[in-house]
Amino acid sequence: MATQPSRDLETFPNPQPERDYTLRIRVPEFTCLCPKTGQPDFGVIDIAYVPDQKCVELKSLKLYMWSFRDQGAFHERVTNEILDDLVRALEPRFMRVTAEFNVRGGIYTTVIAEHRQPGWTPPPKVELP
Repeated sequence: MATQPSRDLETFPNPQPERDYTLRIRVPEFTCLCPKTGQPDFGVIDIAYVPDQKCVELKSLKLYMWSFRDQGAFHERVTNEILDDLVRALEPRFMRVTAEFNVRGGIYTTVIAEHRQPGWTPPPKVELP
């Protein structure tokens, strides 16, 4: 197999750095392992961010997400680890990672972690008629 999981997150220059805009990325097939039982955990990872100077390259993000497949991880830790790694690579103005995990023992888990660049405030919401 030529393609392998990787923790390397590649970036490219933001084509519109003067503008606040939101990128939304959905990873519907995220998997990791329960650190207690070793059984697979399945979830959906939603990433929303306002880029500053860099954007994430999607193939590298796919390989990055794949790198968790054989790793034991509590939902809270893996969500915050993904946020920390993306913030380190991209230095975004704002980022939110939402992880919705499938049922485990009759319980669904959703973890939401956020980063806000110091001094950045979102533009006011526009309500159209």
